[in-house]
Amino acid sequence: GNIVVETSSVQDVLSILEIARTRRCVKATKSNIESSRSHLIFTIHFVACNKDGVKRSGKLHICDLAGSERLSKSESTGSLLKETQHINKSLSALSNVIENLQSKHKHIPYRESKLTYLLRNSLSGDSKTLAIVCCNPLANNFNESLCSLRFASKANRVELKAAGNFSC
Repeated sequence: GNIVVETSSVQDVLSILEIARTRRCVKATKSNIESSRSHLIFTIHFVACNKDGVKRSGKLHICDLAGSERLSKSESTGSLLKETQHINKSLSALSNVIENLQSKHKHIPYRESKLTYLLRNSLSGDSKTLAIVCCNPLANNFNESLCSLRFASKANRVELKAAGNFSC
């Protein structure tokens, strides 16, 4: 579930991040012994003052996205199957949003999933987006790793309006 906590130190933020990490749902599948069964979005809202006393506010989303899984490899059934389908659906929606942003479509389908809706401000407007991917080096995971790298490459190519307008 979502929680909002006010903090005043880096240690407070790290403590909250640790709580979020322990609440993360991880289960074993045939393709991954520690498979994330949900996305984790850690958002930091901040206010900073420069030396002239000008206040700027911002938001930083740190997202750990559950990886997509091929049902033929994971052999998920029951609740794991439902989780896999929800994960794949939200990642597909994110990919659609990124493709529409790249193509400069007028309508961007942010409301297709909770993930894209929560990240809509970071995927558009005055923002910067960066994707970091963890890949499995084993040959039998080549296709999944390649898909992940293509997704990150696509995400990193989205041109947003941010123009270095935040300085402290």
